Amino acid sequence: MDVWVGSYSSATGGNGVGISTFRRTPEGGLTPDRSLELASPSWLTAHPTAPVVYATNESADGAITTVSAELEVLGTVPSGGASPCHLALTEDARFLLCSNYGSGTLSVFGVAGDGTITGQTDLVRHEGTGPHTQRQEAAHVHMAVVRGRTVSAVDLGTDEIRSYTLADNGKLTPLAVSAMPPGTGPRQLVRRPGTDLAYVVGEVGGTLLVVREDPVGTFTVVKTVSPTKTPYVEGPKGPNWVAHLELLGDRLYVSNRNPDCVTEFDISGDEPVALADHPCGRFPRHFAIEDDTVYVAAEWDDAIVAFPRGGGEQVRYATGTPTYVLFR
Repeated sequence: MDVWVGSYSSATGGNGVGISTFRRTPEGGLTPDRSLELASPSWLTAHPTAPVVYATNESADGAITTVSAELEVLGTVPSGGASPCHLALTEDARFLLCSNYGSGTLSVFGVAGDGTITGQTDLVRHEGTGPHTQRQEAAHVHMAVVRGRTVSAVDLGTDEIRSYTLADNGKLTPLAVSAMPPGTGPRQLVRRPGTDLAYVVGEVGGTLLVVREDPVGTFTVVKTVSPTKTPYVEGPKGPNWVAHLELLGDRLYVSNRNPDCVTEFDISGDEPVALADHPCGRFPRHFAIEDDTVYVAAEWDDAIVAFPRGGGEQVRYATGTPTYVLFR
């Protein structure tokens, strides 16, 4: 199995090469394999059937690069805004959604059956601010999640989740606007399958929110909890910039930057219960779970940090300024 790692390159002050790949052994170890020089591919998304991966080039003149399974660049298109930070495919893989953090825009691209991006079909621009003058001075679209033809865009700058209906021609129509508590700075959203519940991480507020989705595309806050088991007191490192969410069965995992841990929650009930804070390297950004092992992009340690899902001994694999871990 291949593991692809996206990184910040020198284009944005990082020291990653671009995309690095590793071979994963049956025991879960990683062996360096290949690399591709690319400008800050901070988020990676694999096509479900075509042998291609899409990468955001997170720079002021944002772009999306399509990469082959052989680690060759197949094409690059403008992302529709500055600092693209997230990509999502629709369930039928006909459209690719790109969240542009810097410009507060959400763009839509058509995708052919072979994975080729055929062109931009729509772009919407968010407007607004939040109470945190440094982080919420403007709209900052951080993620778009898809449910059928409903696209919900999480906006860190405006404390909102804006939902749209995506038409067959790739056009977005506004559906609903859901306000999060002021100063939340929502970064990511993940739905709990089989329920109307979802979870939102507040990067600016350092919080984990439980929200109820009813009707589809409309989110109401049910509960706000700490994203760590041990309360974090801001110190010289700075605030808890909560980053990434992963849901696996009745467990929810949250990466916390500055507390530098992945916190494991039991979500078998209506309210998440924090079970443990698992140390995972400095400034844990994205992480992925494979065969009961957690692989963390420890951005400030220049390493992928791996440990058992329930916690345990860490193994480190050197790679420059990692931001994303993709198994394929």
